[in-house]
Amino acid sequence: MSNLTEIKKQTVDAVEKRIKELQETGDIDLPEDYSVGNALKSAWLTLQETQDKSKNPVLETCSRTSIQNALFDTVVQGMNPAKDQIYYIAYGNQLTAMRSYFGNMALAKRVDDTIEDIWATAIYDGDEVEIEVKRGRRYVVSHKSKWGNQNDDKVAGAYATVTYTEESGKPDRQVIMTLEECKQAWKQGKVYEEDRDWATHNKFTAEMCKKTVLNRVTKPIIKSSSDSYLFRRSVDRADDLRTDERVTEEIQENANTETITIDAEPEEVEELSSDNEKETEQTNTQKQKEKKETQEEIYEGFEEGNEPF
Repeated sequence: MSNLTEIKKQTVDAVEKRIKELQETGDIDLPEDYSVGNALKSAWLTLQETQDKSKNPVLETCSRTSIQNALFDTVVQGMNPAKDQIYYIAYGNQLTAMRSYFGNMALAKRVDDTIEDIWATAIYDGDEVEIEVKRGRRYVVSHKSKWGNQNDDKVAGAYATVTYTEESGKPDRQVIMTLEECKQAWKQGKVYEEDRDWATHNKFTAEMCKKTVLNRVTKPIIKSSSDSYLFRRSVDRADDLRTDERVTEEIQENANTETITIDAEPEEVEELSSDNEKETEQTNTQKQKEKKETQEEIYEGFEEGNEPF
């Protein structure tokens, strides 16, 4: 790896400097026991070993700005790679910080201090599960299982539960998913290989199902947080990049498929095409405007030569 010192200066050091500035102005709120320096050191070590899908080092293939963003998002969310709370994925030349289910659980407890516990349970074929619907939501009210049922070949689904302190008066929160629902969620990622018996999702089906429901149950808690714009932007950025990448892949795949003939008059087709082009242009213009306004409003004060996070 060439010029690591310069890369570190442009990314880790720049992020640490900006975080200190935000702390001094009171624009960022981090957990009392959270060490920015330790988290960034751990992230830097992790990044040096991280590769993109072509097995190239992300520090060489990803833009400096996206690396800054990934590090910035790690700190703003109070995550630490050393605790397996976050990992880094490259989408093209864009690096993103993706929370693990450990990270989602930690973050949910951070944004809502009335949470007492979070856990997940697998459901196996042959288990006796009683489900009750309250206000349109499903809850497991009884689950009886036999020892012989606990086999990864017999996984039928899983559910995750969030309990709150008695003082809060909040009811338990639950998410229940069948195995098929979990598989549909896995298909949205790049690492799921349904037809390969040795793949992680197939070898450890119960554990993967539990991770999926834990992510699902904590997501609305995190999303509903009333924290600062910095926090919300850092929480959303990974999902935004992943969605953009998925849309791009679908566009590329569809570009190689057979053209579908539309039964319409030439004038109608031309009008539809024109309207679509105008709509796309307006949408892109609006997105660029919003991005520019956001950067100017939130991220003023960066040293010259570094783009805002």
